[in-house]
Amino acid sequence: MYHFKTWIFLLVPLLWLNVKQTQCEVHSLIYIYMAFSKPLELPGIHEFTAMRQLDGRTIEYYDSDYQKLVPKQPWMEERLPPEYWVEGTQYRQYKQQWFKVNIDILMKRMGQNDAETHILQWQLGCEGDMLPDGTLQFKQGWDMYNYDGDNFLYDYIKGLWVDQTEAAKEREGLLLKEYYQGQQDRCIERLSKFITYAEKQLKSAPPPEVFVFAKTTKVSANAVLVCLATGFYPKDITLKIRNYGRLLDRSDGVISSGVRPNGNDGTYQRRDEVEIVRDEDAQYTCEVNHKASNVSVLKVWDHKLPAHVDPNGGVNIGLVVGALGILALAVVLVLFFLHKKLIIGHTAAVVFDSVIFVICALPVAVFVLYDMSIIGKYN
Repeated sequence: MYHFKTWIFLLVPLLWLNVKQTQCEVHSLIYIYMAFSKPLELPGIHEFTAMRQLDGRTIEYYDSDYQKLVPKQPWMEERLPPEYWVEGTQYRQYKQQWFKVNIDILMKRMGQNDAETHILQWQLGCEGDMLPDGTLQFKQGWDMYNYDGDNFLYDYIKGLWVDQTEAAKEREGLLLKEYYQGQQDRCIERLSKFITYAEKQLKSAPPPEVFVFAKTTKVSANAVLVCLATGFYPKDITLKIRNYGRLLDRSDGVISSGVRPNGNDGTYQRRDEVEIVRDEDAQYTCEVNHKASNVSVLKVWDHKLPAHVDPNGGVNIGLVVGALGILALAVVLVLFFLHKKLIIGHTAAVVFDSVIFVICALPVAVFVLYDMSIIGKYN
């Protein structure tokens, strides 16, 4: 049994910062470590995996099968010396053993055995706002272990696992505040360095393509207005739907997909939509801003509406089935008359019998296919 759970991040409180709410470009650096208690023997799933991501894009990678830290972006290989990869490999090999030892510790603590597969994950990282003067200001950070779906704190000073109860968080938060402060400082320093290394790539960041269109909905008098931005990198983007200049939000029924990856090409997409009245007097616009590519797009909906699909497909299915039934009966009677009058022979009769079966089955087939299409449409 495999335990895959959703991460719940511990955000480090901004007790020592006075962060102004500005519309800054946001960058992130995330470290991800994941280990299983035993090999899964599944393609693409390794007993231990470690990676580092800049703005959601993997920049270096290590797994227990290849046993070597490798660059995942060309500029990482260009800007970092060979010893970086040697030392990085050694550190990941150490962490691989560390995870193995600590999974054993947690299994014994939980009274577990090897009958099931257990998973220990570690995510740490930070986000920073790029200020107008080019400096990076700490925004938020996290450092969280997760074992079989339960969050833990690891006391780096005592070398102990601590349950993440409210009391434990408060006690260990005070104890480790100095540690986390130093860790976040180092994270921002490294984030700034990697942004500098990736500057050429970030400056040539692909801008979003923006589309505004309407699609059908179950309510015949309504339609769904869609604003789609796709193909951009990095993922920091704003998207707004307005009607006559008024910003629409959740209270107006706006639903957002959030920023999602576009397959394996490293770009992202976001889709926002809202249900509207088809014939209302409106002027809907879609505004997209992508700071990394310095692109701002304003598109006005052209009021093109998709043809409304009637629940009956625009055709009276009863009449169609009835007509086919009458046609089938007529063909059966004609063939029966010809066969009795010996106008057609035995071999031809066999063939015509098959034709009769197909024709008779046709109305039933049409009705079944229609019924399936209706079910599929509304599910």
